[in-house]
Amino acid sequence: MRTEAPRDAVAERLRAHDISPTHQRIEIARVLLERQEHVSADQILATVNARFAEASKATVYNTLKLFVEKNLIRELIIDPSRVVYDPNTVPHHHFYDAASGALTDIPADDVRVMGLPPLPPGMVAEGVEIIVRTRPQNAPASGGLSQPV
Repeated sequence: MRTEAPRDAVAERLRAHDISPTHQRIEIARVLLERQEHVSADQILATVNARFAEASKATVYNTLKLFVEKNLIRELIIDPSRVVYDPNTVPHHHFYDAASGALTDIPADDVRVMGLPPLPPGMVAEGVEIIVRTRPQNAPASGGLSQPV
């Protein structure tokens, strides 16, 4: 679903997360909020630059890091070579189709975790994020738990 996010509403959302709404931050946030899907930094950079041709790769990565730190978005590390950003910050999990690279949200209530191993001394669990890796039945297994896309 792509609806154009009004600049004023995006700026207000950034302020609500204690983020100064600069022009480039607003444009990067607009891409995330308009698409409402899991996108890579390169996809964000391409979209912002198609509109305005003014964001550097470093600006996009630094802005995404800030957005993650301020809980505006979530960073999903699918495997070491694939990182995407998720504008949906409510607790949920994901299906990952290793053949197509598609990510699909799973409502948190649809997954049950029955227990965790003992945590290191002095630590508390902050959350659990589950990525269920799938492939078509007739596709060969990757031989491991993850397959680079």
